[in-house]
Amino acid sequence: MELREMAERAVSEVGAVLAALTPDTPTRMIDEILRAKRIACYGVGREGLMMKALCMRLMHLGFDAHVVGDMTTPPIGPGDLLIVSAGPGYFSTVLALMGVARKSGSRTMVVTAQPEGEAAKQADVVIVLPAQTMATDQTAPTSILPMGSLYEAAQLLFFDLITILLRERTGQTPEQMRARHTNLE
Repeated sequence: MELREMAERAVSEVGAVLAALTPDTPTRMIDEILRAKRIACYGVGREGLMMKALCMRLMHLGFDAHVVGDMTTPPIGPGDLLIVSAGPGYFSTVLALMGVARKSGSRTMVVTAQPEGEAAKQADVVIVLPAQTMATDQTAPTSILPMGSLYEAAQLLFFDLITILLRERTGQTPEQMRARHTNLE
């Protein structure tokens, strides 16, 4: 198979994931983010990179958003939101952090491909991206992309679309977002 064919298939697969979202998915995520005083984001591996990308966009929108594990991440408590990714439905670190957030009085949101997974069962809000992850890539492979890449690619695009919707809901301009981008590069 040529690169062009692979690219067309991969793009089609990501589009199918986003097309399969329930109509209320973006609204539920946006409403929860807008309610939060402070937001902490966490994920492992490549999912963690997508969560860092989301956190960066939330910061660009002016939210008090932080990546769990950074030395400067403040504590969370009542009125705050922990957003985690658990594509396959379970990661021990995700569950542990969700427990800490719950004890602190924070709300929890999990982004996952497995709505019946342990992380989803413990979350206040569940955002389902119905994509192949490493949980199913060996037993029921459907994607041309390796391992959990379909889920991660869908996350990146979904999070940027959520960013656009948040920008519109908050009445901001792209220039206002750009003004919050770091100058330490």
